[in-house]
Amino acid sequence: MTEAFVRQEFSPPQPPPATTRGVIGWARLHLFSSFSNAVLTLIGAFIAYSLLAPLIKFALIDAIWTGTDGSACRVPEAGACWAMVKAKFGQYIYGRYPIDERWRADLFFIGLLAIVPMLIPAAPFKKLNVIFVLFVLPILSYFLLFGGYFGLPEVDTSVWGGLLITLVIAVTGILASLPLGILLALGRRSEMPVVKTISVGFIEFWRGVPLITVLFMSSVMFPLFLPEGVHFDKLLRALVGVALFSAAYMAEVVRGGLQAIPRGQFEGAMALGLGYWKMMNLIVLPQALKHVIPGIVNSFIALFKDTTLVLIIGLFDLLGIIQLSFTDPSWSSPVQAHTGYLFAAMIFWIFCFGMSRYSIYMENKLHTGHKR
Repeated sequence: MTEAFVRQEFSPPQPPPATTRGVIGWARLHLFSSFSNAVLTLIGAFIAYSLLAPLIKFALIDAIWTGTDGSACRVPEAGACWAMVKAKFGQYIYGRYPIDERWRADLFFIGLLAIVPMLIPAAPFKKLNVIFVLFVLPILSYFLLFGGYFGLPEVDTSVWGGLLITLVIAVTGILASLPLGILLALGRRSEMPVVKTISVGFIEFWRGVPLITVLFMSSVMFPLFLPEGVHFDKLLRALVGVALFSAAYMAEVVRGGLQAIPRGQFEGAMALGLGYWKMMNLIVLPQALKHVIPGIVNSFIALFKDTTLVLIIGLFDLLGIIQLSFTDPSWSSPVQAHTGYLFAAMIFWIFCFGMSRYSIYMENKLHTGHKR
């Protein structure tokens, strides 16, 4: 008689096959799941290698990291002249801001870090943070950077430059354009003819002209219409022009979100007895803004990159100050321009990529079943 064997405990679980997990499993699932996908993957890899290999060779392998002048980079097969970037780094960040007063710009950069907790949903004291960023920080930044008060020497905006002025214009435009764009979007959908007409006229006017024309008009033409003796700072005129221009585009982005909200949401809010502003603030706008996060961040990224256009009115932003540094004969070399533009591209990519990733983070956090 054959004896039967009965296991008293479960067998230990076996790991999945190596071809279905880890890097190999991910590659098989996403890159080589079919013949066509495998072909496209190989073609993409070839294109990426063709583009990245020369860039890595120029930026890292053949790069010149040390040197006191351009002679270090005037060698055969020289790569990026990072020695020049190191020598000009302070100029790239602060422009022609006085060296002894650059600590004030450093405090401004530190103050911008207050924006970070405002962007973190779980951060405490959210209302106080918003009030500080929207109202207190701009005033403190003005007195700190411009000076003329509290014993600080005055620094004219004509010597501001580099990353400093890029962030001043970008942050001001972003913080001003979003609330103004929301108001314009609400005004365009208003049932009051006067409010709607003014909003539509404002939006269509600013969307009908390029930003470079707005900057040119604010710098050259606008002063001609001012009374004699009245003067507005060139940077202030640029800030106003950029903010109004960006607000018009932001208004259309927000209007798209408002039109995506079902009519029942409005009717439900009115059935609860909510007034117009409570209905918008508590019911409609939170849903509308959630739907158009990609469009809002896209407008912010476009605004950040458009700050380079202020060079046409004599304000040397990051790209402008880098181009100005090319006139220094002591650092003249065949790779001088290539290195400067590569450094500018890296800085702009870091900021724009950061905004893009934050947009994706907020989309994933706020979607409530509508994401496909």
